[in-house]
Amino acid sequence: MNAPATPYETIGGESAVRALVRRFYELMDTLPEAYAIRKLHPQDLSGSEEKLFMYLSGWLGGPQLYVEKFGHPRLRSRHMPFPIASSEAEQWMLCMRQAMAECIADEEVRARLDKALTDLALFMRNQAPG
Repeated sequence: MNAPATPYETIGGESAVRALVRRFYELMDTLPEAYAIRKLHPQDLSGSEEKLFMYLSGWLGGPQLYVEKFGHPRLRSRHMPFPIASSEAEQWMLCMRQAMAECIADEEVRARLDKALTDLALFMRNQAPG
């Protein structure tokens, strides 16, 4: 009996994750509605793009690239230096939702990823509601 496909396999593997992350950062860099989250990132987004690609590869059930290079993600502690409130989490998800809509054809997979990524984005909050 074959194991069920991972989300990584279902969406198309490495090339699909790269396309998703590339589109995510293009949106973050161009959508006025994402200004607050964009300003928390460096001018050159290439390092952020590569780290998110590595992280999502493993998170989606593919190769554990991030863990192999950097160790445990410790996402919340790594994001503590950046002021993240609900508005920043929502802006991050705005970009991710649009990128997923453009890059992931399977609506069921997109819905599951949306829920999981929303939970993750909200977990990154470290600022009280304003």
